[in-house]
Amino acid sequence: MSLLEVKGLRRDFGELRAVDNVSFELEAGTILGFIGPNGAGKSTTMRILATLDTPTAGEVMLEGYSLVDRPDQVRPLIGYMPDRYGTYEDVTVLEFLDFFARAYGLRGSARQRRLASVMDFTGLGPLSHKPTNSLSKGMKQRVALGRTLLHDPKLLILDEPADGLDPRARIELRELLRALADQGKAVLISSHILTELAEICDTCAIIEQGRLLATGRVADLLAQAAGTVVAELSVRLFPGAEGEAVWARTERLLLEQPRVKEVTREGDALRVRLEHEGAKAAWMDEAAAQLLAVLVGAGVPVCAFGHRERNLEDAFMHVTKGRVG
Repeated sequence: MSLLEVKGLRRDFGELRAVDNVSFELEAGTILGFIGPNGAGKSTTMRILATLDTPTAGEVMLEGYSLVDRPDQVRPLIGYMPDRYGTYEDVTVLEFLDFFARAYGLRGSARQRRLASVMDFTGLGPLSHKPTNSLSKGMKQRVALGRTLLHDPKLLILDEPADGLDPRARIELRELLRALADQGKAVLISSHILTELAEICDTCAIIEQGRLLATGRVADLLAQAAGTVVAELSVRLFPGAEGEAVWARTERLLLEQPRVKEVTREGDALRVRLEHEGAKAAWMDEAAAQLLAVLVGAGVPVCAFGHRERNLEDAFMHVTKGRVG
């Protein structure tokens, strides 16, 4: 049995249906990426899962307990980190975490051990006596994550945790989340930045306008996007060649080839988009080889040629293509 089971979840705000018949499961030790644009229903769903909102209809079970009927039973199992977090004025990192540890009912040596463990895991030890309101955004995110972990929950619900972080802080956050999953925790993380989720999630759920459009492993979602194959060409000109003339001739030549739908210039490379319904990897390789042969045969000075790997953005665009309200 999955740790978290969501069945037919619905949330109405008057005539607005923010969440519409959403169902999915999440197992322990797994990171599930909740994907969707702003306003898709991600935060509303996560607030319901955190017992901060009540669904209009549907059922949510956490370790066999109903979140609606037994909220007090499941809250100790949940760690929720909202998309907007705050810290208190004139409070150090240690004081902030200690306050919440006491609020969670931790006492005596057990509280001290848990504080030390969380601060060590999140790397906050050297900042223990620093005021929380003086921290960088990345460090504040670590404090917020530390607060979420104090009571050792089984399910982590993280709403846009990487929003606004610099590249190093994003990498460090991904490493922390992967370590938490390796400890056996289930992690539900939302984002509209698909590259972030693709690098960390085991499974994904794509939601748009309150409806869940697709769920599954990242590889499975990519397989659904196989109808669109994308390849990139990198072209460099020999010294003294008529650069713009060669670029224009190459673009025209590519657009004359079967299945080439679009050619765009990106820096020193041409991005070539090929479309073929139900395309498989073997077809993509064959089409790429044919294009390369055409370019070389026409005397185009090709220095580099390769595929652009399909990613989660391709899968999202494929799944949501043509969806309207």
